[in-house]
Amino acid sequence: MKWKNSLTSYHLLLHKLVKKAAVDIVRGLTGSEDGLQSLATYSKTVLPSLSRLLAENKEVSEPAAEALVNLSQNSVLAAKMVEMGLIKITMDVLYKQGCEIVGPLVMLLVNLTQLDAGVESLLQVGDEKVQGLYVMKLVRSFCTSSSEKEDDPFGHVGSILVNVSKTKAGRTLLLDPKRGLLKQIIRQFDSTSLLRKQGVSGTIRNCCFEADNQLQNLLLISEFLWPALLLPVAGNKVYNEQDTSKMPLELGSALSIEREPVTDPVIRTQALEAIYLIVLQGAGRRAFWSVNGPRILQLGYEEEEDPKVMRAYEQIGSLLVEGNDTEEGSTQTSS
Repeated sequence: MKWKNSLTSYHLLLHKLVKKAAVDIVRGLTGSEDGLQSLATYSKTVLPSLSRLLAENKEVSEPAAEALVNLSQNSVLAAKMVEMGLIKITMDVLYKQGCEIVGPLVMLLVNLTQLDAGVESLLQVGDEKVQGLYVMKLVRSFCTSSSEKEDDPFGHVGSILVNVSKTKAGRTLLLDPKRGLLKQIIRQFDSTSLLRKQGVSGTIRNCCFEADNQLQNLLLISEFLWPALLLPVAGNKVYNEQDTSKMPLELGSALSIEREPVTDPVIRTQALEAIYLIVLQGAGRRAFWSVNGPRILQLGYEEEEDPKVMRAYEQIGSLLVEGNDTEEGSTQTSS
């Protein structure tokens, strides 16, 4: 009996070692263009096999997940992964208690949501009972995990949210005031992580494309929205009381002290593009004036050196002048 048991254990061990060796070989192949091409030929076998291994222990599931991340950089293979339900499999493994491969699974979702079909799958479109549940889970993880640690696997959720907010259905979900997702996301702009800041800033900008019909929902969270949009483009100087007295407290108090400059021009450009989309609307323009936004942009522009960011400032400036003339003209006509 002991002999049989030890033989069974030996077979199990051998099976594990072969499985580990096989998945390591596949992961190695995904690291080169030639390897990717040869695996793509056998995608009908390779992709389901790798996806089944995600539920195994870490020594097998981690190389399997990393292989899928590499393979998903090919849009044709990524589309096949979405089609075979890999987003559901990934989310199930990611939120299974004690998941040890959070980083590669989140990266896999980043790649798969670059496709519209991937976003649709993550949004669970077509299933009203659970629609939006996956995104809500990811937002909660993004907002409750620490960005202070060196390893911040949920930091890349910001990139998933940027991808989600590129679609109308995604923006509608994020802007739904009952769910309050955008409000939670915006608060992550205070993070010291550049990756998180970029994710938040790109998501806000994309959501502002709905300003023409969802402006009210954007302005509902203005106490968080205006600081996230205006602080990056306010320049580095400490503002005087004359300027800050015309701003809401959360903005005025932040600008009346020394602060960390936002050195990333991409974030500054995205903030200005979002402001532009808001001030295209009459009510958005009035809200912007009410927080002394034009003065902030004036002072920020004086310090700006990046040509692309300067053009974004100028685009808003010309719109504000134009909009002001139009509003003054209509006031005079009506009077």
